Amino acid sequence: MHAAPTDSGAVTPVPTVLAEDGVLLREGLVGVLERFGFPVAASVGDAEELLEAVAEHRPRLVVTDIRMPPGLTDEGLRAAVELRRRDPDLAVVALSQYVELSYASDLLDSHGGRGVGYLLKQRVGDVREFASVLRQVVGGATFVDPEVVRQLLRRRADPLGRLTPREREVLALMAEGHSNAAIARLLVVGDAAVGKHVGNILAKLDLPPDQDVHRRVRAVITYLRGT
Repeated sequence: MHAAPTDSGAVTPVPTVLAEDGVLLREGLVGVLERFGFPVAASVGDAEELLEAVAEHRPRLVVTDIRMPPGLTDEGLRAAVELRRRDPDLAVVALSQYVELSYASDLLDSHGGRGVGYLLKQRVGDVREFASVLRQVVGGATFVDPEVVRQLLRRRADPLGRLTPREREVLALMAEGHSNAAIARLLVVGDAAVGKHVGNILAKLDLPPDQDVHRRVRAVITYLRGT
């Protein structure tokens, strides 16, 4: 069975699962993908459906929005990282409305980083370039949107740039002297969630457990220097 010719010429079809909560954009992406040789086995609107669709259809490529229902924060990203954990050979391209450096880092660090891409949605407007990037990622390449690279280079000396907005919020409350329990009350989250955020903060600030100086104090010092 041969693939139908596309705008890119005859290509090997790449079974794909698409996750995007915006109905109009999702339908538009389905058209673009199928036009360039990426038959869409399933197109879904949230992260849970994405995990189920990949388990059912076993695609070679996943294209997913980062912010998905129900929280519209990083559900799509977390699903993508989980899919890479389950199958490191699965090619994943994440789409984002804005440059979110910590999200890019999390995806690129997932299980070796091969066969992953992080693109701003505006890049999809050039459909031929978009299709080319997808082919590269399916082939095992890593692709990061040029605008993300520029911002990474500008911020590489700033360790706080690695933190998510929530982690920065937790660190700011740490700097004010609040305990984990107090931070949990202020943010209306569980103690375990705060503990996880604090652990992520310490790891991203390169403060390993075996350091002599109290890591929490050093994290606060780093925050104060960067604000």
